[in-house]
Amino acid sequence: MGQQDQRNLLLAIVLSLAILLGFQYFLPQEPPLEAPQSSEQVIGQPTPQPGQAGTVPSTIPGATGSASAPSVPGIPGAVGVSAAQSRSDLLATSPRVKIETPKLSGSISLNGGRLDDLVLTELRETIEEGSPNIVLLSPLGTAEPYYANFGWSVGDGSVTTPDASSVWSADKTTLTPQQPVTLSWDNGEGLTFQKTFEVDENYLFTVHQRVVNNSDQTFTALPYGLINRTGTPDILGFYILHEGLVGVLNENLQEIDYSDVLEAENGVISESSNGGWLGITDKYWAAALIPDQSVSVTTRFTGQNLAGVASYQTDYLYNDGVVVAPGSSVEISNSLFAGAKVVTQIDEYESALGVNHFDKIVDFGWFYYITKPLFYAIHWLNEKIGNFGVAILVLTVFIKLAFFPLANKSYKAMAKMRKLQPEMLDLRERFGEDKQRLNQEMMALYKREGANPMSGCLPILIQIPVFFALYKVMFVTIEMRQAPFFGWIKDLSAPDPTSILNGFGILPWGVPELGLLNVLNLGVWPLIMGITMFLQQKLNPQPPDPIQAKIFLFMPIMFTFLLATFPAGLVIYWAWNNTLSIIQQAVIMKRAGVPIGNPTPPSKT
Repeated sequence: MGQQDQRNLLLAIVLSLAILLGFQYFLPQEPPLEAPQSSEQVIGQPTPQPGQAGTVPSTIPGATGSASAPSVPGIPGAVGVSAAQSRSDLLATSPRVKIETPKLSGSISLNGGRLDDLVLTELRETIEEGSPNIVLLSPLGTAEPYYANFGWSVGDGSVTTPDASSVWSADKTTLTPQQPVTLSWDNGEGLTFQKTFEVDENYLFTVHQRVVNNSDQTFTALPYGLINRTGTPDILGFYILHEGLVGVLNENLQEIDYSDVLEAENGVISESSNGGWLGITDKYWAAALIPDQSVSVTTRFTGQNLAGVASYQTDYLYNDGVVVAPGSSVEISNSLFAGAKVVTQIDEYESALGVNHFDKIVDFGWFYYITKPLFYAIHWLNEKIGNFGVAILVLTVFIKLAFFPLANKSYKAMAKMRKLQPEMLDLRERFGEDKQRLNQEMMALYKREGANPMSGCLPILIQIPVFFALYKVMFVTIEMRQAPFFGWIKDLSAPDPTSILNGFGILPWGVPELGLLNVLNLGVWPLIMGITMFLQQKLNPQPPDPIQAKIFLFMPIMFTFLLATFPAGLVIYWAWNNTLSIIQQAVIMKRAGVPIGNPTPPSKT
């Protein structure tokens, strides 16, 4: 190899490593989930407290703008470190209504009438035995409160309405799917406010707000709903995944990062919308407000830094007031989703509530029209087979069959290129020093034989959208979370847990955490994938340029390291897809009379 060739090869290797490490930088590894607060854990961070005024503008942008305009309560102010309490202590010492469903446990605080305690009983932090359940909502007074509330706003203060410190009474002690609970609060001025909570078997709460007017004055107010979260959660920071404030307003998806809302003017992003929904989402679970879809609301995404602690709120306020005449009552109903983003259930809620694009709370991304059908295909196969991993393998066969005519044509063209390989090598031997003449002879050969040197790219290009869509499915859908395959693969959404650095689990230590160098943690399945990619490459026509040939030879190695950090399910798909392609390509080559293996270059004479 000449000096120039060596420099070119070295440059190709350096660029490939840069791509590899750059991918790791922009798609960092998922950090370990923090365990939820236990009864022994005492929190010591600044925390908001009920009833304290915050620094968020008191009026909803787009309203009258006067001090007396109706408004949603803003983010509470922050107090000293000593005010924070442990979650379990606070829950034990405040009056509450229990929540018991097949998938949720928690409680509603009678202080303020807030839904502020919710645990996902079917989901755990890790696959380890005894791992804690996922805690979704936490009450005010803890270090990181996260809660939802509904109420009435009267701008001029002429009527006393319930606030964050109001103590409600309940007609029952436990909320279940079969037993609604009604909270009541009397303002002492002839008005009784009621909230009736209903919950289904999954993750949907319906809140009926009712006002009974026994006074001699007409009561007019605007209903509101809010979700408040204190503390910026640990997020993955993946470019392809949104975690933060989210909603669909006026049919448009709004994805607002935590940092973006903090940097917004006055910390508020506001929009008037007919119906829609808005909330706060994590990777696999979320809390979202769903107002009556027939009404016009003013919505806010709010973020503030208070005493060094970031707090966020999504809320809506009805644009038209509700009027309650003396001696009458009025009821309005809204919904709250709080739980795991199970795609089938999300779609059921979208249909039942008539809320458009609620399914976009699951971040299917730019390939939505490929990703979601792909998810449903895997989901349907899993229902029939009982294993998501096997479902992916079966779906891969169907995908190969769907693209068979196009791929078959491409592989035939590739077989023709392989058949011409000896002649191409002969031309290189004869005209290697004359690049222009070599290119002319090569083009003439391609034209004479009807060959296409770009034919090998088509099978890869065909599967790229499917690859990215499947990556999305594996990465964002909770159905794939902790879904087992066989053997050591206990979670298809996580990387292969074995590593060459611990003897693939034989040596008595875990997989080391290496940051950007996590690509060195090669597991069994990434190695299998790399081998299949290498074997498939050996069936392809070899580039006539030796530098290109060396770069192509290096590609399986690069992809082996690259996919080592990908979800195991995706690596298994890629390896299986390569295996099917090898079989298909080998059969075509055999029928075309093309030898399998690299042709022997002609010797110099």
